[in-house]
Amino acid sequence: MLLSMTGYGRASSTYEKKTISVEVRSLNSKYTDIRLKVPSNFREREHQLRKLLTNKAERGKIEMTIEVKSMTGDDGYGLNMPLFKKYFSELSALADELGTSKEGLMQGILRIPNVVMAEDSDIDEEEWKAILNTVNEALEKFHSFRLAEGAAMEEDLRLRVNNILQALEQVNPFEKERIVLLQNRLRQNLQEFFGKENVDENRFEQEVIFYLEKIDITEEKVRLAQHCQYFLEQLDNKKTTKGRTLSFISQEMGREINTLGAKAYSADIQRLVVGMKDDLEKIKEQIANSV
Repeated sequence: MLLSMTGYGRASSTYEKKTISVEVRSLNSKYTDIRLKVPSNFREREHQLRKLLTNKAERGKIEMTIEVKSMTGDDGYGLNMPLFKKYFSELSALADELGTSKEGLMQGILRIPNVVMAEDSDIDEEEWKAILNTVNEALEKFHSFRLAEGAAMEEDLRLRVNNILQALEQVNPFEKERIVLLQNRLRQNLQEFFGKENVDENRFEQEVIFYLEKIDITEEKVRLAQHCQYFLEQLDNKKTTKGRTLSFISQEMGREINTLGAKAYSADIQRLVVGMKDDLEKIKEQIANSV
């Protein structure tokens, strides 16, 4: 079971004559980055909301928006008089200095942020309980969204890993061919350099064995197969937060695939390696979007 890092959830409810709307969304991030957009009178409750998000949403760039509006349209707003007077005084002096009209000055000041503000009011415990219930409902939908995305990702990851395992099995038939190719290449080079009659067969066999040991890919094949199986085992794990583990395993898979390519000494094996690398890149892309 895999959990996607991107997700979305929305929930709304009513409390007395108010409508409560909660929206949760997340994007990719290496760390937990939480951003809250809540009414100003929620400041004392923000730590509780952050803790709730950290526990339930886990990793990602997570943004939660909470809106509480009156159903009767009588939301309380107040004028920040000190701030209004300060703007009016400074802008009036500037208008006099520049000789410009003051027409529309007051309307312009009213549009400046924080001049007109929603009046803060304490949240009673019953209202806060209703807000938390709505938050939890939004988080449940958010989690379901991530699980659905994660299921699609997991299906693709299994396909890619199995593609690599199948390509690995196709390497075996080409191994004997490359040994024969290496022997012929070495013999040809020696004969061209020293002459056919001057080639020492014992020395030739030693050189062949030396190069065969250098290009032997048995260990790489075994380790790559093991890494792939371990990757699939982690996907079977019921734990949802395994993106980092899968990322580490994919790095080890990449090392073995690169070594296979470096030791290939066969165009056919190289083509298989290119296919493995393509699947591995797609695996890494998917893992980057998992929790």
